[in-house]
Amino acid sequence: MKFVRWEDLKSGMRLARPIYSKSGVLLFERNSKLTSAAIDSVKNFGLLGIYILEPAEPLPPMSEEDMEFERFEIKTVSTLQDELEKIITTKRYKNLPTIASQIIRAYGHLEEKVNVYQNLRSRDDFVCRHMFNTAILCAMITHRMNVPLDEQLQTVNAALLHDIGKMKSSNPAIYGGVTDPALLSSLQAEMLSGLDVLEQAFSGDGPALKRICTQAIRNQADADAGVEIKGRKTITGAKILMVANRFDELTGMSLSGESESEVAAIKEFMDRSDVYDPVAVKALIDSIYILFPGVSVVLNTGEKALVLAENTENILKPSVLYFRDNSILDLSLWSNADIWVSDVMKTLDNRYIMDMDALKQVGGGTVNA
Repeated sequence: MKFVRWEDLKSGMRLARPIYSKSGVLLFERNSKLTSAAIDSVKNFGLLGIYILEPAEPLPPMSEEDMEFERFEIKTVSTLQDELEKIITTKRYKNLPTIASQIIRAYGHLEEKVNVYQNLRSRDDFVCRHMFNTAILCAMITHRMNVPLDEQLQTVNAALLHDIGKMKSSNPAIYGGVTDPALLSSLQAEMLSGLDVLEQAFSGDGPALKRICTQAIRNQADADAGVEIKGRKTITGAKILMVANRFDELTGMSLSGESESEVAAIKEFMDRSDVYDPVAVKALIDSIYILFPGVSVVLNTGEKALVLAENTENILKPSVLYFRDNSILDLSLWSNADIWVSDVMKTLDNRYIMDMDALKQVGGGTVNA
């Protein structure tokens, strides 16, 4: 499965993810083939792009929990967008506590890992969907860290508000892929000034919410600029928000095109432990499926392999099956200290499965399974 920008879509491509209208009506089923009319619809909806199946890729399974997430997201994001507009224009809130409570009920008490699917985003709802995803990740991370309920609720609320300063901005850096220092600096200023509305709208909780968001935004901006932030006094909610925010930024769609994999995001966190709190990162790893059995990966040696068993101590060192000779390697052993997972394979939905009929139709040769 891969992300394709709308201007690169072609008739005949198969949808990996369903497309819904903003009111939640299913418009295009998974596995349906794009037509010229469908491509025009994607453009008219303002979608940055969609997720497409590889020619030889079978349709990935989608559980009832996955479909429930789709329904929950569509309904909640629409409500959240209206609520944020209300906060900006009237300096009052109405539904935000309910939205935060719903997210915590659904994702803030889970004992098992869940799949995290990136959603389709348009320019109109890009910021709102990012904050929604970030809030869900914050709910799961706070639960794994045993954060008290009042602090969990505060952190999730902060996640739903942290980018409110982007809502009225026309800065192209909002959608990712921009590296111009002036644009990034301007956007940061808009984000920070936009947080002033929190003190006006939330009275008693406003200063605490603003503190979480401000620390997270400033720490991330300074770290990206090469400023040392290790040793700064940062509250727990801000540490969690930084991890959740960055994870969704890296793995979600953007104007720059292909997003990073979950593995690439976790590697960044591990490599920058002076920026991203290791406890919050571990809580994230314990909350979502990343390198689970059946995922096809590329090792730092260049070898390609299939994950057989997770490693709960070091996610980048699972047990794997080499594609080259079907040998099994436990990367957690000291004898394999110099071998680790570099990334997931970019094609075939991370799985060692091919649809042979589809492969023949597109001119593929003989494949030894």
